[in-house]
Amino acid sequence: MKKIQMVDLKSQYDRIKDTVNASIQEVLDTTSYINGPQVHSFQKNLEDHLGAKHVIPCANGTDALQIAMMGLGLQPGDEVITADFTFAATVEVIALLQLTPVLVDVDADTFNISIESIKKAITPKTKAIVPVHLFGQAADMEAIMALAKEHNLYVIEDNAQAIGANYTYADGSKVKVGVIGHAASTSFFPSKNLGCYGDGGAIFTNDDALAHTLRGIVNHGMYVRYHHDVVGVNSRLDSVQAAVLNAKLPLLDSYNDARQTTAEKYSAAFANHPNIITPIVKGDRDSHVFHQYTLRIIDADRDALMQHLLDKGIPCAIYYPIALHKQKAYADERYNEADFPVTNQLVKEVLSLPMHTELDDEQIQFITDSVLEFLK
Repeated sequence: MKKIQMVDLKSQYDRIKDTVNASIQEVLDTTSYINGPQVHSFQKNLEDHLGAKHVIPCANGTDALQIAMMGLGLQPGDEVITADFTFAATVEVIALLQLTPVLVDVDADTFNISIESIKKAITPKTKAIVPVHLFGQAADMEAIMALAKEHNLYVIEDNAQAIGANYTYADGSKVKVGVIGHAASTSFFPSKNLGCYGDGGAIFTNDDALAHTLRGIVNHGMYVRYHHDVVGVNSRLDSVQAAVLNAKLPLLDSYNDARQTTAEKYSAAFANHPNIITPIVKGDRDSHVFHQYTLRIIDADRDALMQHLLDKGIPCAIYYPIALHKQKAYADERYNEADFPVTNQLVKEVLSLPMHTELDDEQIQFITDSVLEFLK
């Protein structure tokens, strides 16, 4: 059995080496390293794949979220509601822009932001909601958009972990996550479902005027060279990373399918175990693209299980060990522990197993056997 990796980028690269190398070589041959042809073609290809009217590439996923908020004109003191159980980048950019983060609890089944918690958190100062499609599963966007419409709020989807996932409306129609809100951000960090070989990100929107503003912001506020029309930043996807993404984008659906298949094998092995809650998929299979496969370990020693797996050469991780409202940087006297029962429980229970496109049946069997061996 080959060594198990949390994310096996080397094996994935080996399968697509010729295509990736040829795409990168094209950049080297043209020496168009910034805003070159590969960036423009990737932008168009991703727009077509997602059904997004506008894709604005940028330097990374954190920048993407910050630039989306800048483009929407949010002002210092405006309140932005987001999930307490997620990676810090989501709340980090809110604080950087001197907006007021309002962290709320999540749903126990999906780990996504709780609709009821959003309702309770809305005040006259609320200007935006940032739902996170956590671990690859679509948040309840129909309910979120209805709330936003009712209260005249912006919705910015944090789609760093769920690119390619579908959201199914009550009427059965489907749309890709990331094209539902007023804007969305994504990350092309190497371990993502669609990852480059460095940093990269993008903003999505269907709003023509907003797209124009965003294109200026990512490039120092310029639409014409040396004419600075808006306050901007330097955040561009470089051509080499776009070349890698162009090579991988046609494989995104197959990559997501491989992740879904692995998740189904994991869940079948753990079915009905009294100490394991497997991921709950709300909606169709394609609503969850399993950026992470995350168990809840109940009435058992999660940390000891983690060490058991590590001792057997099985990488695993806790995403996330500390609730954001308890992080030193984001602690606030406004928060009441009674408002975060789910998040406070999840941080004690969650454990993510290896998840990537190259896992084989022998590795999956070894991983699941090792978990069950500890929990027997």
